Amino acid sequence: MNPQLQYQIEQFFYRKSELCDAQDWDAYIKLFDEQSEFHLPQWDSEHVYTRDPKREMSLIYYPNRSGLEDRVFRLRTGKSASSTPMPRTLHMVNNVRIGELEGGDLEVRLNWHTLFYRLATSEQFYGLATYRLKPHEDSWVIARKHVLLLNDTINSVLDFYHL
Repeated sequence: MNPQLQYQIEQFFYRKSELCDAQDWDAYIKLFDEQSEFHLPQWDSEHVYTRDPKREMSLIYYPNRSGLEDRVFRLRTGKSASSTPMPRTLHMVNNVRIGELEGGDLEVRLNWHTLFYRLATSEQFYGLATYRLKPHEDSWVIARKHVLLLNDTINSVLDFYHL
């Protein structure tokens, strides 16, 4: 793997984490292609998760970016009880692995860990993610985000900004 490409992709995901933690939703959403799919499946059993978001249950499924845009719109209204007040978050990514796909796209697999604080409560989520990135101008956009939540006993609200 090209060390320069590895560095660029790691920096892309560090920036994505930083934008989410800063709640810079406009810049965050621009990282996603308009047709970007966002999928967080649920676990069917201890070691098997659902695969088809159109036929099986998911914790979050947006077939394109408009689902994410709608969620951000609701956050901005201040009428989302589950997100008022917004939590403080800290996203960490590591073990970034890159595979090249046809047409210049990349498949990026990484581990993630999010700490968050809201209303005197600290919690954490962690898991694995697989992204499909496609070239866009001098960087990349997310064409697909597939997230596995490994600690799926959820004691609080779960939203896109936790992942």
